[in-house]
Amino acid sequence: MQRWRKENWEVIFRKIKSSQAANSGWQAIGQGLRVDSPDTLRLNQALSPMDTDPAACFKNVKRLVVKVGTAVVTRHDGRLAVGRLGALCEQLKELNSQGYEVVLVTSGAVGLGRQRLRYRKLVNSSLADLQNPQVELDGKACAAVGQNSLMALYDTLFSQLDVTSSQHLVTDSDFRNDSFREQLSETVKSLLALKVIPVFNENDAVSTRRTPYEDSSGIFWDNDSLAGLLAMEVKADLLVLLSDVEGLYSGPPSDPNSKLIHTYIKEKHQAEITFGDKSRLGRGGMTAKVDAAVCAASSGIPVVITSGYATDNIIKLLQGKPVGTLFHKDAHLWTSVNEVDAREMAVAARECSRRLQAKSSEDRRKLLLDVADALEANESLIMAENEADVAAAKADGYEKALISRLALKPGKASLCLAKSIRVLADMEEPISRIAKRTELADGLILEKTSCPLGVLLVVFESRPDALVQIASLAIRTGNGLLLKGGKEARRSNAILHKIITSAIPDSVGDKLIGLVASREDIPDLLKLDDVIDLVIPRGSNSLVSQIKNSTKIPVLGHADGVCHVYIDKSANPDMAKKIVRDAKIDYPAACNSMETLLLHQDLSNNDLLKELLAELRREGVTLYGGPRASSLLNLPKAQSLHREYSSLACTVEFVDDVGAAIDHIHQHGRHVISHTDCIVTEDHEVAEMFLHRVDSAAVFHNASTRFCDGARFGLGAEVGVSTSRVHARGPVGVEGLLTTRWILRGSGQVVDGDKGVTYSHKDLPLQTQI
Repeated sequence: MQRWRKENWEVIFRKIKSSQAANSGWQAIGQGLRVDSPDTLRLNQALSPMDTDPAACFKNVKRLVVKVGTAVVTRHDGRLAVGRLGALCEQLKELNSQGYEVVLVTSGAVGLGRQRLRYRKLVNSSLADLQNPQVELDGKACAAVGQNSLMALYDTLFSQLDVTSSQHLVTDSDFRNDSFREQLSETVKSLLALKVIPVFNENDAVSTRRTPYEDSSGIFWDNDSLAGLLAMEVKADLLVLLSDVEGLYSGPPSDPNSKLIHTYIKEKHQAEITFGDKSRLGRGGMTAKVDAAVCAASSGIPVVITSGYATDNIIKLLQGKPVGTLFHKDAHLWTSVNEVDAREMAVAARECSRRLQAKSSEDRRKLLLDVADALEANESLIMAENEADVAAAKADGYEKALISRLALKPGKASLCLAKSIRVLADMEEPISRIAKRTELADGLILEKTSCPLGVLLVVFESRPDALVQIASLAIRTGNGLLLKGGKEARRSNAILHKIITSAIPDSVGDKLIGLVASREDIPDLLKLDDVIDLVIPRGSNSLVSQIKNSTKIPVLGHADGVCHVYIDKSANPDMAKKIVRDAKIDYPAACNSMETLLLHQDLSNNDLLKELLAELRREGVTLYGGPRASSLLNLPKAQSLHREYSSLACTVEFVDDVGAAIDHIHQHGRHVISHTDCIVTEDHEVAEMFLHRVDSAAVFHNASTRFCDGARFGLGAEVGVSTSRVHARGPVGVEGLLTTRWILRGSGQVVDGDKGVTYSHKDLPLQTQI
C-alpha cells in the first residue's frame, strides 16, 4: 500500500484550528524546559513528559476519540472477540460515567462479514461447488454484512451496561462537503451532551473506492485516518489508537531486538523504525496508525497507540500511567533528538570509568575536591532548584515525610555535602589496595587486590543529597555510574548532576556519571547484564522487588525497614528517654528513625513509661499501640506491626522479655529487610544476647538508631543502607562498591601437570600498589 500523504488533510482542512486540542499540562512542560540563563540552569529538557508528571499530562482531557482495530475486534479465525469487546465497552462505560466524552471508531466489519459469508457460502454449496476453486468474496458485500453484526453487538453490550450508543457510517466523499462536516460536528456535540457514545465506521459497502484494500487515495482511506480526521473535526483532547501490540516498536514486535518506543519523536524515529507486516485482517497496520498519529499530533491533538488486548489501558492512560507510545507536537522539546540510548549510556560510563581508574590516586583525590568546591560555589543555584521542587511537591499534595526528605537545608550543600566529599577524598586510596600476598612457589607471588565493580545503576527516591553521596563514592572507587532519581526531585537532581559532571576533566569524560532522564529507560537498562554490574535500588519494598524481578543483574537492595528500640526492665531511665527521643525526633523521615518502641512488660505501670510517652507526645509524635499496648494504654490500634511511618508517628508494644523482643523483631521486622535495632539496658548479659541474636543489618546497645549512617560510621558517604545479605550489608560506603582482582607475578613458571613446581603457599607482608 502506498504511503499516506498527510497533505490530503492539510489541504482540505487547512482552516481547522490546531491550537484547540493542545494539552495545557504538556504545553507547560514543553515551554518550561529551556535553559534560560546560566543563573537558572533549567535542565529539564532532558526529562520525559511521562516521567515529569504523568497525571498532569492528561489532567485536562475531557473529549477523546478511541479507535479499535480489526485485530482487536476479531480473533485469528475471523470471529468476534467478544471478551475483548466487552472489556472495551466496560472501559468506555466507566469513562462515560466519570464525565468523559467518548467517540468510538471501530474496524472489523469487513473481517466479520467475510467470516459469516464464507460460512453461508459453505452451507449453500454442493459437493461440485466445493471441488471448484473458491472465488474471493467481494469486500463491499463483506462490509455490508459485517457492519450489521458488529453494530448489533455494540448495541447489546452497551445496553447491558446502561449506555446508549449511536451508529454513524461515513465515506470519504462525505467530508468534501462543508455542510456535512458542520452538521457532523453539531450532531456529535449533541450526542455527547446526552452521554451517548457515537460509534463511527467507514461505510465500505457503498464506498466509491475501487477496493478498500488497495485504494489509498482521498481524504481518508482506513479507520485509523478516519479516527484522526474525526479527532480534529470534533476538537478532541486525545486520540487513542488500540492495536494488538503494546505500542510502536523500533522494528517488528516479534523481533527480540525491537524496543517499545514510549515517546515518538519524528526527527529521531522516522528513519529508525522498520515496520512489520500489515494487519492480518484490516487494511492498515502499524504504518497507517503512525501516519494517522503523526498528522493528528501535528495539529495539536495528543495521540497514544496502545494495546487493545489489555482490559484497562485507556483508564490507565487517563490516570497518567505510561502505556503505549505517545505522539505529541512538543515531544521534541521533552528530550533531545540526539539522546543516547540505554546501552550507549552504560557503555560510555564504563569507558569513562576505565579512564578514571588509569588516573593516579592524587588525580582522583583532586577530582573529588574540585566537585566539593563546585558544589559550594553553586549553592544558590542548588537551593533555587530545590526550593522549586519542594514548592511543586507541596502543590501536588505529596506527604510531609517525602517533602522533608526532598528539602535541602540552607547551607547543606556547603557545610554537609562538600564536607563529606572532602572526608572521602582524604581517606586511604581504595583502588589496588592489597588485601593478601601469598608466595605460591619460589618466584611466584599472588596478590589479592581491590578494584572497582564496573558500572553501577542506582535508582533512588526523593533525596537529592543522595545523588551527591553516590556520585562521590563512584568517583572515589573508580566506578561508572547511572543515576535515576525520583521525579519529585528532578530539578535538584539535574542541577547537582550538571555541577558534578562539569568538574570532571575531559581526560575522564563527563559521561562517567549519567543521569537517566526517564523511568521509561529503566527496563532497557535492567536488561544490560553484560554492561551494568550492580543495581542499587533505594526506596520502598515494591521498588526493590520490582527491580529484582526484572533483571539478571545483581541487586543490592536498600528497602524500607522497621527500626526498633527495646527498653529493657534494667534500662537507665534518663538514658532511655534520651535515646528514644533522638531515635524518633532527630529526623523522622530518615530510614534509621525509630518506628516501633518495644517495652518490657514490667514497665507497664512504671514512671519511665509515662515519661517516655509524655515526652514523645510533647514533640508531636502520634502513638499507635500493638495488641497489648493499645489495650493497656488506650492507644489507637496500629494497622500493622510492620509499618515504616517516616514521620512523627510510631508504634508502641509490650513484650515479656528480651527473648520476646527478639522474636517480635524477627517476625515483624521481616528479617530479610531488617534495618537497625537497638536495646537500652544495663544488664550486660541481656545486651549481649540481643546483639548476637537479632538478625538485622545493624544492632546497637545503648545508642540511638540514628547512628546507622555511612558518614557517622566514618565511611565518608553511603549509597544506602543495604538490607541484603550478600556482598554488603548495612551502610554501604567505599568497600561495598569494590570487588577483588587476583594478580599473579611470576618469572616464567608453567603448570605442566604440577611436576616442576614446589608450592610453598607462604603468607607475605602486605604492600600497597597504587
